[in-house]
Amino acid sequence: MTDTLHISRASIADWPTIQAWCAAEGWNPGDHDGPCFLAQDPEGFFIGRIDGEPVSSVSVVNYGDDFSFLGLYLVKPEFRGRGHGLATWKAALPHAGDRTVGLDGVVAQQDNYRKSGFNYAHRTVRHLGTLTPDGSGSAAVPLAEAALADVTDYDALCFPAPRPVFLREWFAAPGHVGRALIVDGRLVGYGVMRTARDSHRVGPLFADSRVYAEVILDALVAGIGGTGGCTVAIDVPETNAEALAMVGELGMEPAFEVARMYTGPVRDVDAGKVFGVTTLELG
Repeated sequence: MTDTLHISRASIADWPTIQAWCAAEGWNPGDHDGPCFLAQDPEGFFIGRIDGEPVSSVSVVNYGDDFSFLGLYLVKPEFRGRGHGLATWKAALPHAGDRTVGLDGVVAQQDNYRKSGFNYAHRTVRHLGTLTPDGSGSAAVPLAEAALADVTDYDALCFPAPRPVFLREWFAAPGHVGRALIVDGRLVGYGVMRTARDSHRVGPLFADSRVYAEVILDALVAGIGGTGGCTVAIDVPETNAEALAMVGELGMEPAFEVARMYTGPVRDVDAGKVFGVTTLELG
């Protein structure tokens, strides 16, 4: 046995290991996240091994020429404190090139991220609750009935970079339910809910207003949980006061928080449209 860390690109075969680590941290990964994540940037996932055993991971996923997102920064508990996480980080970060890099940092790591050049932007708070549909979601339609170009354009208003490849995989993944709301022939919001280990995760939830967001959310709950509803998790950015008010009035409770942090400038997004971020792992 040695303590020599060997870092390489991770593949879809490594995803069950990374997914299990995420679950152990309480991050509640989606059941079918892996193929969607790797579709965006197959070269952006890294894993460290000692004597063939996976012990560390990180992802640096590139979106276009200007933006990258870092996530899945994990070390198996019994291998922590030996520098393996930092070594994996340093091996992976050059993949971003000169792009601005974003991440959603857990509280315990935020000081370390600042030392690495990441600056605080805002908090995002996961809210959990059991929701039962009230029928208002009947106004929404399956996402497949909306024009993909319209959805992609709308998404670009709410995310720092275009991501058509990721969205195509995200919408079609097993266990993912998507709904769109069209008013007077215009797309005014859309959302996706996916099955996960501990609760169904909503993300993204983008809409022109709280009223529209509530309609879409009701449709998602009905689509995946039926009339009996289901337990739901939404990662809500504090930059949208209406989103925070919405989950509060729905009786959803804060579960944990992260900080969105960036190494440099990012293009503006319409924060008032972001009622739930897509995923803490890829932005």
